[in-house]
Amino acid sequence: MNNLLEVRGLGKTYGSGSNRLDVLCGIDLDLQAGTTTALIGASGAGKSTLLHLLGALDRPTSGTVCFRGENIFNKNDRQLAAFRNRSIGFVFQFHHLLPEFTALENVMMPALIARIPRLKARETAEALLEDVGLGQRMTHRPGELSGGEQQRVAIARALALEPELLLADEPTGNLDMKTSDGIHAMLTELQTKKGLTLVIVTHNERLAAAMGTTIHLLDGRVEKTT
Repeated sequence: MNNLLEVRGLGKTYGSGSNRLDVLCGIDLDLQAGTTTALIGASGAGKSTLLHLLGALDRPTSGTVCFRGENIFNKNDRQLAAFRNRSIGFVFQFHHLLPEFTALENVMMPALIARIPRLKARETAEALLEDVGLGQRMTHRPGELSGGEQQRVAIARALALEPELLLADEPTGNLDMKTSDGIHAMLTELQTKKGLTLVIVTHNERLAAAMGTTIHLLDGRVEKTT
């Protein structure tokens, strides 16, 4: 099997003593390259915490996350940041776009930070904005775009460095149903086109049903996988 991620005994605890909070309690899971997975569960089940650990945004209290066979948490902070920037794209409920820059400039930003030549960064960003249906909106700033358009820019930005793994945390949580459906369809199309491994935290049952695998979390543990 071509596993992109192998997670074993993953735990995350905050505080100690009477203030101890076990958010994740020994998570085991495998994610094959090029697949789609939904993480679902009630608030407080540990979905976002798990996503953050898969994306190396935080370090676990226990356990391992292996990316193509290598435990990513053996890396120091600088190495981990370089790995994260190169291999993982993130999309959050709130787009976190830079308001003073255009859509094109926002999408170019990760490549420029990575010291990719400006012309190549621009060409890649333009192609991505075309992919997400914003070819005619490249020079608009976030304040001139709708909520759905802003999230499309954020998705294009997440793909600027051609990551293998795309992690999305409630990407349509603050959008209306019609706009959400458009974002869902676009994510599925991009995943197929680019061969991405896609993991989405969602409360949207229709979106979860469209994913290849659904992992149900309960109290920091995998309750079942469907």
